[in-house]
This record gives sequence, C-alpha cells and structure tokens, in this order.
Amino acid sequence: MQTPAKYKILVVDDDPDIVELLQYNLEKEGYEVAYGENGQKALEIARKFNPDIILLDVMMPVMDGITACRLLRENPKFKDTHILFLTARSEEFSEVAAFEAGADDFIVKPIKPRALISRLAAFKRRDTSQSPEQVAVIEIGDLKIDRTSFNVIKGDQKITLPKKEFELLAFLAATPNKVFSRDELLNNVWGNDVFVIPRTVDVHIRKVREKIGEDHIKTIKGVGYKFNTD
Repeated sequence: MQTPAKYKILVVDDDPDIVELLQYNLEKEGYEVAYGENGQKALEIARKFNPDIILLDVMMPVMDGITACRLLRENPKFKDTHILFLTARSEEFSEVAAFEAGADDFIVKPIKPRALISRLAAFKRRDTSQSPEQVAVIEIGDLKIDRTSFNVIKGDQKITLPKKEFELLAFLAATPNKVFSRDELLNNVWGNDVFVIPRTVDVHIRKVREKIGEDHIKTIKGVGYKFNTD
C-alpha cells in the first residue's frame, strides 16, 4: 500500500549501508526520508524536517540515541513524534533505557525491511484513525485531559506529556476505577501490531505519576492499573 509522501521519516544511524537500505525501502513505499549519522544530527535535522517518525540507532558517535531521544522528548514540538530505536543490542536493559527515554518501539537488528514497513504502517494507521468518540475532554477532580489538544491541566498547571504517556493516561481516565492488565493496556494504547514488552507499561506509568502525582493511578498488585477516584 502506497503511503503519502508527506508522511516523513528521519533515519539516524552511523552505518551508511543501513541508512541506504532503509532509505531505498522507505522511499519505495512513498515516505519522504531524511537521514543523519548521529544523535546531534538527529536533533538538528528534526527541527527543520519535522518528521512524523524517527528511526534512531542507539550506539552512535558524538551523541548516542538514548540521549538524543531524551532531548527530543523535552521539546514539546516532538511530543507526538513516533520514535523507534534500531539497535543490535537486544539486552533488556537497553530496551528499558529506550522506553525510559521516551521511545515508542524497539527493533533489533538485523532489520527486515518488510517487517519494518508493516510496523511503520501500524503507527500511521493510528495517527489517521482517531474515532470521534475519542475526541473529548475528561475532567476528574483537579485533572483535565483534553484529547483534542493533547493538553493535561492539573489545577492551574499545564503539563506536557509525550504522546504515549498522554494516551495511557487518557485511556485509564476514560474509565475511572476499572482495572486494566498490562496486556490490555499494551493492546489498547500501543496496539496489537507493535511489539513491546509488558515492562513498557510500568515505565510509562511511573513517568506519568512523576508528572501528575502519585495518587491518580493506582497499582493493583498482581493484576494491573486503574485510574483512581477513591
């Protein structure tokens, strides 16, 4: 399926063969592609290119991918940008570090172009299939969650959340006091066709709590999480 060229992807890797492989396959699918060779270049190019998706290697000279991801997420301009890590390192600590930095997905090399294209298409589908019933303002106590503007207001304070943290909070708050397992949250927030570990949910819950306070999301030991109104 041909993807509109206006959907932009930034490829960042210090291996020119990987960059060439990805650029060829992505452009063949109709994506507009830019590329850089390290994390510092990723920051510079992203500001001008405004990508929808960033494919980011972890181990690079000048600036590694984890640092670059963290700096990108600190800029509100990139809070909705999908960031996927491409790395030869499959240890769990690398995966956790990637999600802690704000990654949406984690892909281990060697990269299979068709599998990558399928995964990117899944992100694009979610970007373009927002259903009307999801567009709403949720107000619970001192918290206001505006799905139309992706804003979170607590009292008089505006809180900026990366896209996945926002979607996780909004999903839980839409059905307060209902307990969801990690698998249910993964399926509803990340989707069935994105492959992430259950630990990802824990990392994102912790980061949301750090920003909105500990009281709003309650852990139900051995079961999952709920948005708490008790």
